[in-house]
Amino acid sequence: MTTPEDSARTAALWKPSAARAARSRITDYRQYVCRTRSLDLPDTTALWQWSITNLDPFWDSVWNYFDVAGSRGAGPALAKAEMPGAVWFPGATINFASQALRHAPSDAPAIIACNEAGDQLELSWTELAARVASLAATLRARGIVRGDRVAAVLPNSVEAVVAFLACASVGAIWSLCSPDMGAASVLDRFRQITPKALIAVRSYRYGGKIHDRSTVTAQLVESLESLALYITVPGPDDPGNTTSRSAHLATLAWQDAIAHDAALHIDPVPFEHPLWIVYSSGTTGLPKPIVNGHGGVTLELLKVMALHNDLHAGERFHWFTTTGWIMWNCQISALLLGATICLYDGNPGWPDAGALWRFADRVGLNFFGAGAAFHTGCMKAGVVPAGERLRSTLRTVGSTGSPLSPDAYRWLQSELGPEVWIAPISGGTDLSSAFI
Repeated sequence: MTTPEDSARTAALWKPSAARAARSRITDYRQYVCRTRSLDLPDTTALWQWSITNLDPFWDSVWNYFDVAGSRGAGPALAKAEMPGAVWFPGATINFASQALRHAPSDAPAIIACNEAGDQLELSWTELAARVASLAATLRARGIVRGDRVAAVLPNSVEAVVAFLACASVGAIWSLCSPDMGAASVLDRFRQITPKALIAVRSYRYGGKIHDRSTVTAQLVESLESLALYITVPGPDDPGNTTSRSAHLATLAWQDAIAHDAALHIDPVPFEHPLWIVYSSGTTGLPKPIVNGHGGVTLELLKVMALHNDLHAGERFHWFTTTGWIMWNCQISALLLGATICLYDGNPGWPDAGALWRFADRVGLNFFGAGAAFHTGCMKAGVVPAGERLRSTLRTVGSTGSPLSPDAYRWLQSELGPEVWIAPISGGTDLSSAFI
């Protein structure tokens, strides 16, 4: 016998409107799979069951559905189904940057970036591609080649996105730390990967204060003996100039590194070629480097952003993060779909708990993501999250980092309205994605 308590526990917390369900990316994808593979998948449960029992055709369909910018190759999607030792897309070539920058040239915004001081920068797809092309040409001219590691210590800024895409374009391997980390913590990570280039700031702004990191940056330059190139990015308290450690270390200011007119040249790489190195927390010994490849990241995050998060081209996506959290990597992957990434650099609770929501309202976000602790803090502080513009643009709120409490969930739904989808996720650094 079903009790009222049982019914309450099993009732859906939220359902999309019929119009939103019909327009959703997962509905479009399900119809695509049924049409192209002569399948009868009446709902998303049937689609999910097909996807986990038919791995090869599922991932093949993901490549084809998103028309991935690359060479598919003639082999199967899953050529060797073993762990360890799985082989995916043999013979395929791809580059994350090709997929991200396929939306250029366009005057539509690729990035909208804001910081605590209220400075706001909007970069079109055309401008983003031009900066990436220029920096990639500089890296090549300075001897950075496929397989070299490029280390960076940068805030959540336009420069970090440009540097990452330029690194990927060359086929070099990216690794990023947040500027608030101490020299010892950064060196524990970067020494393991012997970077050939370092791109770093010497100051950053957080909580209304400018933090000088020139001593930390100097220690990195002195200690990383594998370095051959150092590019310094201007922070809020310095012009970005630097001096060389030695005659063997080429040094450049950021503005000089992106000053050239260059054609955008992106090297296709094998499907499994390393894209970036991220790290475990380091709670048991040194942080463990984790390598993710171009192909796996591109397909996985296309899937997550579109089919899981229901993100569409041209929409405005934000997930509050520092560059030391895997959500930075996930945030920039919205570029793969042609969405605009909206970056916020600074303390989300300064000068008050409503600062990040005011940013969301100002830029008209369609998707707003943050840690569960942030949402709970806003609830406790009595923040009114939805401004006038945001009420007309916001479709989805994401949450991760820790469980979102029932109270915070109900608060978000009440404040933002019944049409907004509150979507907690769970994932991990090891896969650079979400699994729930």
